[in-house]
Amino acid sequence: MKEQIKKNFTYHPPKEGQTEKFVDIRNEALQFANLIDGSCPNSREKSLALTKLEEAVFWANASIARN
Repeated sequence: MKEQIKKNFTYHPPKEGQTEKFVDIRNEALQFANLIDGSCPNSREKSLALTKLEEAVFWANASIARN
């Protein structure tokens, strides 16, 4: 568990090829966010959908950075 805690709370500088993956994920998420924004009425649900998309991008990028 201590190794996992250390891994989770330590900075991981990008390795070769990772930056492109981060950008690809963010670009795809941006397209999806725009689809949600244009398709869904302003509401709590829309806000949550966009928040969860942000979280998905965060966790996807963390997966790349940490592993």
